[in-house]
Amino acid sequence: MAITRQVITSLQRDGTDMLGTKTLAVKIADESIVSGSLLTVESNHFAVLKSRGAVLNVYETGQYALTTPDKPLVGSIVQGFFGGSSPWVFEVIYINRSKLLVRNTGIATSAEMAEMSYVVDYYIHVDSTSAALDLITHLPFNGAFIDTKEVADYAGPAIEQSVNQIVQVTKMEEINEHINDIREAVKGHLTEFLRTYGITLNDLKVLILPKDERMRELISLQAIGLSPIEAVRYYLALRMAEKGLVSAPNAAAGVPFQIGGQPSGFYPLSGETGLKP
Repeated sequence: MAITRQVITSLQRDGTDMLGTKTLAVKIADESIVSGSLLTVESNHFAVLKSRGAVLNVYETGQYALTTPDKPLVGSIVQGFFGGSSPWVFEVIYINRSKLLVRNTGIATSAEMAEMSYVVDYYIHVDSTSAALDLITHLPFNGAFIDTKEVADYAGPAIEQSVNQIVQVTKMEEINEHINDIREAVKGHLTEFLRTYGITLNDLKVLILPKDERMRELISLQAIGLSPIEAVRYYLALRMAEKGLVSAPNAAAGVPFQIGGQPSGFYPLSGETGLKP
């Protein structure tokens, strides 16, 4: 971290930003950060200055000389007589105000109790200095960082509840017809949930698919106009073709496969199953 006695910055020695695209907040605590040090805040950050758990100030873009005010924003600290500098350890917390991408995944069950996998991608950002204070007040640090994974962990139950409210009463084949309703339900619930943490929700996308890969393929075959039994036959034919079986076209057409003019197998046209001589 690029920290000296005189300058505190979120830029590292190679010029990269320590917050990047996955970190929502980073905490810097160092004894070299004292009253009189220069705090640099980049255009896509907020900065919060703390000492002994109390918030002293919140900064927007610019460069500032750190001083200890008589009345901090949170708590009660009176500046002592230390010749213009303080022996206290300051904490500087940088908050990323750029839009960050978060992903949540999970399992929901349809009306038939079929397992459905869902993926929710959404963008978030911290909009103001008051929102930055809400973030560091309500979302705890796991070490020195708060990243998008931690946000996803907190938001997971809220998203799962919103998805299941609709998916659990909807037939599997009808879920995509209600995808806009699911999206709006997730967006509304998630917006209210994240607001507590000072986080603003932006764009949101929801994708729901059957968990079982075979079921996904069967539904895809039905989507091109095949009946359920035809979809099963075509799925069987595709798997047979992958194995190099020459009878795959017969399975797709539902007709017997013959060797030397003699039928060797029977592929049903309707609900029949089994082999016939």
